[in-house]
Amino acid sequence: MERRLNYWQVASEGATAFRQFNAYVEACGLEVSLLELVKMRASQINGCAYCLDMHSKDARAAGETEQRLYTLSAWRETPFFSERERAALAWTEAVTQISNGPIPDALYQEVSRQFSEKELADLTFAVIAINGWNRLAIPFRTPPGSYRPGAHAGARD
Repeated sequence: MERRLNYWQVASEGATAFRQFNAYVEACGLEVSLLELVKMRASQINGCAYCLDMHSKDARAAGETEQRLYTLSAWRETPFFSERERAALAWTEAVTQISNGPIPDALYQEVSRQFSEKELADLTFAVIAINGWNRLAIPFRTPPGSYRPGAHAGARD
């Protein structure tokens, strides 16, 4: 597929503002490995090839195992994820698919057992951020494949 539009070039102020929001998420104190799992899972749900390419590379560069990345879409069926990661993945799915209905109280209670209030707010910001990036990359067809681990500190396209 051919790129439709380079939003970094045509709307640099908006892209910069969104990048600043993302910078907060990256520095919020949540584990890098957890953030990469969240980014991968939301991108799987949304079908964002560019973000899957980016975050699989960043996760591997940060020490994530191939086994966990390969089984992420079936995380409930595997023993490879901690209770904290499971809560984060369930929360990621619920927030990403919020149009499917309200988030159950039981899920909120579970995620609240694993995360402090600030961590839960930051986790939610992380889910919002990756969903935003997905919603930029998909409609404008940001091409996957050329991303290099760690390059997200610079411009995205």
